[in-house]
Amino acid sequence: MHREQTGAAGDEASVGPLAGFTVGVTAARRADELGALLRRRGAEVMHAPALRIVPLADDSELLAATKQLIDDAPEVVVATTAIGFRGWIEAADGWGLGDALLDRLRGVRLLARGPKVRGAVRAAGLTEEWFPASESMAEVLDRLLEEGVEGRRIAVQLHGEPLPGFVESLRAGGAEVVGVPVYRWMPPEDIGPVDRLLDATVARALDAVTFTSAPAAASLLDRAERRGMRAELLDALRHDVLPACVGPVTALPLEAHDVPTAQPERFRLGPLVQLLTAELPGRVRPLPVAGRRLEIRGHAVVVDGELRTVPPAGMALLRALARRPGWVVARSELLRALPGGGRDEHAVETAMARLRTALGSPKLIQTVVKRGYRLALDPSAETKYADT
Repeated sequence: MHREQTGAAGDEASVGPLAGFTVGVTAARRADELGALLRRRGAEVMHAPALRIVPLADDSELLAATKQLIDDAPEVVVATTAIGFRGWIEAADGWGLGDALLDRLRGVRLLARGPKVRGAVRAAGLTEEWFPASESMAEVLDRLLEEGVEGRRIAVQLHGEPLPGFVESLRAGGAEVVGVPVYRWMPPEDIGPVDRLLDATVARALDAVTFTSAPAAASLLDRAERRGMRAELLDALRHDVLPACVGPVTALPLEAHDVPTAQPERFRLGPLVQLLTAELPGRVRPLPVAGRRLEIRGHAVVVDGELRTVPPAGMALLRALARRPGWVVARSELLRALPGGGRDEHAVETAMARLRTALGSPKLIQTVVKRGYRLALDPSAETKYADT
């Protein structure tokens, strides 16, 4: 649903920073939380989980790895995520192996990736030997390599995320590495939402797509490849639809295809949403039109601080006019801009009438007899908006 008008003209506080924008959410886990944060700021959200998580109780690979570590203890265990470590302990409990696993972990060197992981370790009644305040796996790797890993058996709790170079570097140093695959990812059972998100991205009906895990980004690219539309998807993400990633690891599959991504300084959902609230409105250039301030957002228009919902045909016409503000755009060109095309220029007149009604001010768009239409640009006001 589009966000309705929430206040009188000129009341900037009545329009959320993301009002009028549509954001795609590819997350499976914590998608509700992310969607709520976006909607609270006025965004329309399209949710399409690109992956599903294999239930821990049904994960035969995790069960096998757990039994292997209980039977043959490693020297070092690296815990990489708080939710993954808690999930591992809970799953072992469900299999009747919880006490045996905890006993085994009490007898090994336990390294945690950061403070949150340390909290999960201590909640299980265990004590970590060390953790980096930076939450950096690179720092964990440096510490292990400085100590020397040749001939040592090291277990690494994985979380469905790639750890670029981590396992490879340990093995290159002579270590035997045992992966503990907590929360493995699979394609979604219902692929329909993903296909709809892909179609909307390629059609530029989305303003941004968010990614909170590298597997989700890789899965979306894989689905696009299967549908023969990966080149179109990459073009949209490179030029028109903002790909917002929670961090650099998440961005790896996209950046491998030369897709520049936006990332917050802190790798959390809150900062990710804050990034979007800065980036998306920042892409909109306010236009001084007939004494009004006009902002053309994704699926709506803000006129003097008031959100106006505009039908898709009207948005197409408005974008065509805004590409050359103040210049006359011929009816034939506007006809080509309408969704679905057509040959009857009367369709332009009908869509234009509805657009003017939606904007609430007919004077914003002028009719130039026998030629076409133009945005009533007010050049004298441009300086006024240049610094806003």
